[in-house]
Amino acid sequence: MSNLVEIPFSTTLLVRDTCLCLHVQRAARALARLFDDALRPVGLTNGQFSLMMSLNRPEPPPMGPVAALLAMDQTTLTAALKPLQRRGWIDVMENPKDRRRRLLRLTAEGKAVLAKALPIWESTHAAIDGRLPDGGPARLRQDLQAASSMTAETAKPTRSPRRPRAGGEATVE
Repeated sequence: MSNLVEIPFSTTLLVRDTCLCLHVQRAARALARLFDDALRPVGLTNGQFSLMMSLNRPEPPPMGPVAALLAMDQTTLTAALKPLQRRGWIDVMENPKDRRRRLLRLTAEGKAVLAKALPIWESTHAAIDGRLPDGGPARLRQDLQAASSMTAETAKPTRSPRRPRAGGEATVE
């Protein structure tokens, strides 16, 4: 005898049509492909462009704030930096204030690549902005920013009450 619960197909369709996470993932993948294709001639992906742009500052930033800006952990950031380092587009330097920490800096070659990529990004972005419906890009950015600033606590679902199992253990329904 199986305790497997069958989820009705109508629920699958409901999730397909209403899941914010699914819709954001699909849009992100489509936009990523668009920008990847556009930036390919200068040898960048959309993620590399964003990462390099986040380093375009008057002073080399530490890894923590860059990781936070890009919504990634430092391990993921370190992995993303490696190909850019190998190409000579960024330097990872010791922080003179704390030798255990690292600072990130665009090299002259990295700045040149970023300068070539910027007009491509601008034209691609303008084309996308022009195709967005009422409310346009400003509204979409505002909504996405609100969604991305949610903490796990804010978005935590409510749990069903616990009921005791046979043998006294509590379960969540």
